[in-house]
Amino acid sequence: MDNEHQNVTKEEAKETLSNYVNIKKFHFVMLLFFTVLATAGISIFALSFGDEKAVTVGVQERTEFNKLYEAYDKIQENYFLEYTEEDLINGAINGMVDSLGDPYSDYMNQEETAQFNENITSSFQGIGAEIQSMNDLITVVSPIKGSPAERAGIQPNDQILAVDGESIQGMSASEAVLLIRGEKGTEVTLTIQRPGNQDTMDLTITRDDIPLETVYYEMNDQNVATVQLTSFSETTFDELTEALNDLESQGMQALVLDLRQNPGGLLPQAISIANLFVPAGETIVQIEESNGDKQVIAAQEGDKVEVPTAVLIDEGSASASEIVAAAVNETADIPLFGKNTFGKGTVQTAEDFSDSSNLKITTARWLTPEDNWVHEEGVAPTTEVDMPDYATLPYLNIDTPLEESILSEQVKTAEEMLNALGINPGNVDGLYDGSTVEAVETYQEQNDLEVTGIINAETASSIMLSLREQLEEDDPQENSAIDYLIEEADIQVDVAS
Repeated sequence: MDNEHQNVTKEEAKETLSNYVNIKKFHFVMLLFFTVLATAGISIFALSFGDEKAVTVGVQERTEFNKLYEAYDKIQENYFLEYTEEDLINGAINGMVDSLGDPYSDYMNQEETAQFNENITSSFQGIGAEIQSMNDLITVVSPIKGSPAERAGIQPNDQILAVDGESIQGMSASEAVLLIRGEKGTEVTLTIQRPGNQDTMDLTITRDDIPLETVYYEMNDQNVATVQLTSFSETTFDELTEALNDLESQGMQALVLDLRQNPGGLLPQAISIANLFVPAGETIVQIEESNGDKQVIAAQEGDKVEVPTAVLIDEGSASASEIVAAAVNETADIPLFGKNTFGKGTVQTAEDFSDSSNLKITTARWLTPEDNWVHEEGVAPTTEVDMPDYATLPYLNIDTPLEESILSEQVKTAEEMLNALGINPGNVDGLYDGSTVEAVETYQEQNDLEVTGIINAETASSIMLSLREQLEEDDPQENSAIDYLIEEADIQVDVAS
């Protein structure tokens, strides 16, 4: 309501009030006296002779909650162990939300709400992984770049079965987060099951500060820039435009926008970022409510990225990442390189209660500019590019050193890692034999480690770091996008003679 209308309303109210005040005082007092007397008489009659209980005036009776009230009363009257009323109320709300069968709808108490808000407004302390509840299992959507979770080898679709030995099956994502997060420097042990593997593994991760920055960028010798968005927080658009301005000042001729392992975030940020690439007037995304009404969000005029662009996606690209990827591909014909995305095509709305708890429920679905719903299907890449097999190797968790004569899955993982680094461990069969010893000694010598032929925690950590660095230097998905852009932008590449 605008201020002008408010002023008019106030003046009308004053005039109406003045008319009533003009009633003579005596008439007003007598009228008030008889009104009170009549009301009291009716009340006494009703209480004395009425068979029915008094009904609260103006409150609609909600008979559908009768069973809930009865259950609440029975618990209060008969339950033996200690409980709080707050636990009962929170449990009832959680039960209603869980019955929806929607992994993206969630009730959060005060503590869970505070942690949810931290994800999009500030840095926090934890392991740095986006999770959700799917089929009563806590599943990793994506680890955050540079986080302890990423360094430990956590991957999209990993299932977290237990935290510090406590099963979390059946928990909501917000409940699991409370167990996984903690102060910087403290440790948490996650029991992980990776799709396709029957065996579980325990990963002990040291919690750390999860940084606020969501944009990382660099440029190669051919002036092809790579900008990675790790999530869509309140500052992502500003960070991205600052990065693009810096890259343009350095002579950027082409751009790789890396949305891999990006679990999503704030819808307005995704729209603002897509607006940098989608032509004005073209659709960015469509929001469809349950009644079928659609809100079509179109690109606006403004600064646009003019250089040839390609986008990287993978299984960890979800929600807002998928909105951006689909929008730029369908409206600006920007190619997508990598793997099929996660597939989250719904929109959630969060509402705070007066006690600072929060209800987050699915209120709509989103469609791509071409009316595609990617939910549980994902966005397909224009060019599918696999990562090397060693990129999905499990974490090398050394509780006890690996040495000659040991036969285990951990030994097989170590052999696969050494093989990927170009050091032949002999047969990759899980048996720590003489060839394995020689390969470990070679690696230790090349990396200035104590040469023992035994894989202890220090050697294991070094092997995994070497593998990660090799993957960053020889990233087939990024290289494929760069090759496309060099040709598209007609960039001259110096070839060594």
